Amino acid sequence: MWKADAQASHTSDWQATYLSRYASGDALQVLTGDLYADHLNGLVAKGEPVNHPRVTSVNPPGAPTSVRIEDCADSRNWLQYRTDGSLLDDTPGGMRRILAEARLHTDGLWRVTQFGVGDLASC
Repeated sequence: MWKADAQASHTSDWQATYLSRYASGDALQVLTGDLYADHLNGLVAKGEPVNHPRVTSVNPPGAPTSVRIEDCADSRNWLQYRTDGSLLDDTPGGMRRILAEARLHTDGLWRVTQFGVGDLASC
């Protein structure tokens, strides 16, 4: 999901159809809403985050249909810029804790349905 979000962020494409391959529900709304806000504000991103996700729980245990995921993502190489190419601010990015839930959908694909991203240095 984060690679798809990073790709869309390079042009602030809130209508990128490929996002729904990786996210649904609240997660998709957050991604597209953030991209739309960036579009309106003339912002794009360059680079992408580095993720190290790990599953922390499955439900039900024998045949999971939902999983909880924890990550400590590195956003130092995924920064926001104005469309004129200037860096938005001097915030360097850093390590952020991400908690997420992914669910198995009826089409057989797993999608992130909700997530929360912590502040810088939260992991």
